[in-house]
Amino acid sequence: MTNLAPEAVGSAESSDPGGEPETETGAPARRRDLGALLERRSVLIAAEALVSVGAALVFTLLCTHISVNPTNRIGQVSGLAKIQQYVAVLGLPLLAVLVYTAWRGGAARHRLVQRLVCAAVAGLATGVVAGGVVVALRGTPWPLGGQEGDPSQLIHMATSMLDDKGLPGVYPPLFPGLIAVWAKLRYGGIGGEGFALHDLQIFFSALAGPMSYLAWRLMLRPFWALAIAVPSALVFLDPIRPYSHVTMIILVPLLAACLRELRRARSLSTRSVVLRGAGFGVIFGVLFLYYSGWYLWSAPGVFVMTLFLFPWRGGARAVRRTLLFLAVTVGLAGVIGSPLLYQIAKEGATTPDRYAYIVNYVDPAYVLGWMSDRTGDLTYHNWPQSGELAGQTGFALMLIAAVGIGVGLGLRSLVVRVAAAVLVGAWLMRFWYASHMAHDQMVQLYPRTTWIIMYCLMILAVVGLMAASDRGRGWVQGLLGRSERVPAAAGPAIPARATRQLAAGLVCALALFATMGASWSVDRYMPQSEKTNSMGLDAWRAHNIKKKDGSCPKYAPVKSENPPRPCADPIVKDWESEPDKGDLHCANIPTEDWPAVCGRVAPWVKK
Repeated sequence: MTNLAPEAVGSAESSDPGGEPETETGAPARRRDLGALLERRSVLIAAEALVSVGAALVFTLLCTHISVNPTNRIGQVSGLAKIQQYVAVLGLPLLAVLVYTAWRGGAARHRLVQRLVCAAVAGLATGVVAGGVVVALRGTPWPLGGQEGDPSQLIHMATSMLDDKGLPGVYPPLFPGLIAVWAKLRYGGIGGEGFALHDLQIFFSALAGPMSYLAWRLMLRPFWALAIAVPSALVFLDPIRPYSHVTMIILVPLLAACLRELRRARSLSTRSVVLRGAGFGVIFGVLFLYYSGWYLWSAPGVFVMTLFLFPWRGGARAVRRTLLFLAVTVGLAGVIGSPLLYQIAKEGATTPDRYAYIVNYVDPAYVLGWMSDRTGDLTYHNWPQSGELAGQTGFALMLIAAVGIGVGLGLRSLVVRVAAAVLVGAWLMRFWYASHMAHDQMVQLYPRTTWIIMYCLMILAVVGLMAASDRGRGWVQGLLGRSERVPAAAGPAIPARATRQLAAGLVCALALFATMGASWSVDRYMPQSEKTNSMGLDAWRAHNIKKKDGSCPKYAPVKSENPPRPCADPIVKDWESEPDKGDLHCANIPTEDWPAVCGRVAPWVKK
């Protein structure tokens, strides 16, 4: 495990023994100065961040030039193909450079290229998703979801903030606040909240890959960080609410990094302990305001891990430094998150979650798939599809096997311990809430543990493959009679050329998966009519709301109907909490099936 960009880029092995002697002037001196600059950790961190974020945003901007009608299927297919053409034109040269340096370049040059290419792939992966949303919403200024569902609630929350009505109940206020600020700056305030949400959905969807990759670079080397960042971003990213799942994706590696600093606190100076604790406190406080739900599911496991790592027998100095780190981190996070903490303490007990849908009707032990309330033709009778062995699919069996390898070979890794602890804690809470659902008539968002449990399983599987790779390389070296061993404190050894070539090929494979997976994700959000009840309904709704000038969007489906009907009027109102009715609301269930599923007659049926 390594810190972000810790590896030295230059080394004695990468120097050219046949080169010109270095002098104070001339090209060799300039190359030496450039090499020294590229060895600086801050420069490497900045370079990775800049490349990853730049790739995501530039690709998203490029997709604004795709001119198709997104409300018909032919236009959608052409748009998806154009996105793939763009990503190939941008991505293939990067991969070519990576493969070339793996075969012909020096180790130092290849390490630099590898980290930058991995950063770019992470950015391009979610840049494709954001670019697809751009295509899906072409011709309309409204966001995915239009004015219904969760987007409508976010718009109304932002309106309340612009009206100085305070925070939106127990909902994290940072993202609605960003909507309000952007609506004020870009669209003149009240009335522009929906247009602001449109922009922020695209912007934060694009940044999901870079944020995930950079968070994992705190703990893992470039390839392994990419191996977790890209699949997790594509599987969990929801462009309708791009802030919620991104918070989960980056929270887990940040927790692991924080616990690593807690373990190191005993050997640090007081100033260093305070600064590191303050850094994590600010990050955790801001993330709490961004989306707080994942803190609940992570809390039990992190609490147990903190007790486990605390230096109970390390002496008075170690205890004092560790307590200081905890106090600064938790205290500052609490201060920053205090507005939301106050709302939760004030109103949390009076805002139960009673919304049930398809994931509440399936076996609660199923955690390897997710379905929203846009179910299409699927019901709890035919989803999830049963696998070959005790209902488990081949993917499930391979994932579980990799998890076993991760626990067996990588248990000394803090990443493995944190992921396992969070998984177990979320697993127990999931079944606690699910087992009380019938009696309490409350869901309490327990299906969302599906995401964090699956995420932790993916983490354990990737780290398991990493541990097996490292262990296997050691065994091979032993079989070949290599007696030299690099001390652990010296960091990772420079990989052999064959290892570099294999890693380059695997990065290419990850890039291919990223383009295919991102296209799958984008295709789900292409506009589909209401009768399909699919995820494309959210984009379809965005095309059927009047623009600021009162006209319909360019590709509004209602204009092509016979006879045409008008687009919906914009809704401008403050946010209001919905009254608690005391019973579960069972969505995705026909009226006649309510007694068999929900245990009562549908509320709209006259008794």
